[in-house]
Amino acid sequence: MARVTVEDCVQKIPNRFELVLLAAQRARNISRGEELTIDRDDDKNPVVALREIAEETVVLAKLEQDLVKSLSRAPEPEPADEDVGDLVPTDQNIFGLQDVTADEEAQTLPLENDDTPPEDIEAAIEAELRGAARR
Repeated sequence: MARVTVEDCVQKIPNRFELVLLAAQRARNISRGEELTIDRDDDKNPVVALREIAEETVVLAKLEQDLVKSLSRAPEPEPADEDVGDLVPTDQNIFGLQDVTADEEAQTLPLENDDTPPEDIEAAIEAELRGAARR
């Protein structure tokens, strides 16, 4: 990069960090196929971007918007807890050692409309898990 180009740009954008971010964004835009606003003169994209900023042929507000858009990410979906998978009824018990039939499930699990207190349900589940661990 030519030092004169950087010195010219610092007069337009005094914060060097902001200058680097905007010039890099403009260089990426150029490499994606945006049209140049000046002649290339065998310069690489970062130098062309700096020259465009120095000569004020690009709109800095648009570059800032492009930069913010490129840095923002859509929130990633949260992965489902693996513990939830253990609560889903399967053909095997939690440890995968024994087949569970529908009759066994009906005998060990309380019905949904049962008025059993939650503490009793938790105690029954813990007892069943301890029993399954001993098998």
